Amino acid sequence: MISKILIANRGEIALRIVRSARELGIKTVAVYSEADRQALHVLLADERVCIGPAKASESYLNIANILSAVDITRADAIHPGYGFLAENAKFAEICQAHGLIFIGPPPSIIRLMGDKNKARQTMKKAGLPILPGSDTVIEDLAIAKKIAAKIGFPVIIKAAAGGGGKGMRICRSSSQLEDQFPIAQGEAKAAFNDPSLYIEKYVSGARHIEIQIVGDRKGKVIAFGERECSVQRKYQKLIEETPSPFIDEKTRRKMMKEVEDAASKVGYQSLGTFEFLVDENRKFYFMEANARVQVEHPITEMVYGINLIKAQIRIASGEKFGFPFELVMRGHAIECRINAEDPATFVPSPGKIDFLVLPGGEGIRVDSAAYGGWVVPPDYDSLVAKIIAYAPNRDLAIRKMRAALEMTTIVGIKTNIPLHLDILSNTDFLAGRYNTQFMDGHMAAKAAEETL
Repeated sequence: MISKILIANRGEIALRIVRSARELGIKTVAVYSEADRQALHVLLADERVCIGPAKASESYLNIANILSAVDITRADAIHPGYGFLAENAKFAEICQAHGLIFIGPPPSIIRLMGDKNKARQTMKKAGLPILPGSDTVIEDLAIAKKIAAKIGFPVIIKAAAGGGGKGMRICRSSSQLEDQFPIAQGEAKAAFNDPSLYIEKYVSGARHIEIQIVGDRKGKVIAFGERECSVQRKYQKLIEETPSPFIDEKTRRKMMKEVEDAASKVGYQSLGTFEFLVDENRKFYFMEANARVQVEHPITEMVYGINLIKAQIRIASGEKFGFPFELVMRGHAIECRINAEDPATFVPSPGKIDFLVLPGGEGIRVDSAAYGGWVVPPDYDSLVAKIIAYAPNRDLAIRKMRAALEMTTIVGIKTNIPLHLDILSNTDFLAGRYNTQFMDGHMAAKAAEETL
């Protein structure tokens, strides 16, 4: 059994791991940069170690400093959270070489899923449908143009070594491909130190749907009902909900079964998320798999009544995975990501939170490491809180979310709460008529209104 977990992360996910470990009777160690000295996860963990200055490359991405913190505190496990080193296969290997339990997928799985093109080809062999596109990574524009001509425009270029929208470009013509290919290469190189790209057929009007899985060391994989992630800006998710207002029961069961089978074939362990594009006819295509806990995992927890972080820790301990009750989706859950940014220009808004009131009440959950007097540092992502609303049906969940957002008070910084309230009042969103182009159309309509 694990006795002490070092959390190689920060913010709300670090705090979530502290709380889940405490429920399991496991002690925790918080590592922190100088910018996070007064962070909540640091204050609430059993032990704490400073691992460097604010710059992530010198602290949260500094493997040597993190391992030194392990030696100091004698932790026997590491939880990477999401972001930073969570999907770094080398880090997972180093942890194992030092006799540590890495609370996540094995290095081989992380490496496979980290190569997006290789993951696509592997999942194709495992039985999942993929979009037409390149079979290998592309570093030459001439080859890219041949593939694009074969599958037909529009196409989308993606970075083979990463995600999060970095290195992604939609190209609707050969001339546009010529312009965007070197830009995507440069962005991929800067973000992932790898300029390799791959190309897929671009599906206009598609939904972004993902399936959560849990796999244990005995080869058992369980898939959960879908999360709808189509409300996003520049490939960054804003609002997620489950179940999707678009996916029917037949499609849901088919996706869950095929994901379980494919994940089992590659020996998937720990938490993971398989992401798909789903067209207007509900035909789905595998895009990528994220070998870590997702930001939006709480909505799956709400509709199933489970704790995925505790399940992840138990699996890493070597326990045979299972829940003491039938896994059934009940009700509806929505998550809004509250970011420290201007709601109109999306410019980051770091700074001191002078006054903070977070919502509560029946069906409302808040995952946040923020508090009144805390300074949101400019050095990391701008996530301040995740607000989750749960209700027996979608309409009530939306109303609960709107009420929760209206009751949230954050003074001292700007947040995107007004944008969320605007989306939650949109007639197309309320009717469930939206796709991955929703925000483009919504923002264009808002701009048109403001010019009148």
